[in-house]
Amino acid sequence: MKYLYCYHCGTKTISKTIDGRQRSYCERCNLPLYENPVPSVAVVITNKPGQVLLVRRNVEPGIGEWCLPGGFIEIGETPQQAAVRELKEEIGININDPQLLGIGSHLNGYYGDVLIIGFHVEIDADVKMIPGDDVSEAGFFSINDRPKLVFRVHEDFLATWVKRQENQV
Repeated sequence: MKYLYCYHCGTKTISKTIDGRQRSYCERCNLPLYENPVPSVAVVITNKPGQVLLVRRNVEPGIGEWCLPGGFIEIGETPQQAAVRELKEEIGININDPQLLGIGSHLNGYYGDVLIIGFHVEIDADVKMIPGDDVSEAGFFSINDRPKLVFRVHEDFLATWVKRQENQV
């Protein structure tokens, strides 16, 4: 049980079977406390030669590993706004109109179940990147000659992008 206390009234919760699952339940509010995934974004950034931009993580989980840039959606912002903000924060670039690529999830020990909304955007190859606190380095790689990504769902987003490129030819 994630919620030991009700987030509405503060009463200690009980465990109750609801819809076939054990859930935290507040008897005072007569309310099941659902555990939902944390929403986030990841962006497949490509350039005209078809290279993909990857970032090396400077934070856990996966510190020192490569991944797509992205991060958590904040209260009051759309997934597209989160993608724009995260790219500005992580690598210092401005993007416009990221296009939906797919949706996936990742279960990790830090945040639990993370819902990841994948986007694609194409940028100029000579854009100046300035890594932020979460990123130690960033660079463009050939899709066939790149490091393995730390999160399976990021690999899935890349595979979706590659498949779309093949279908456009």
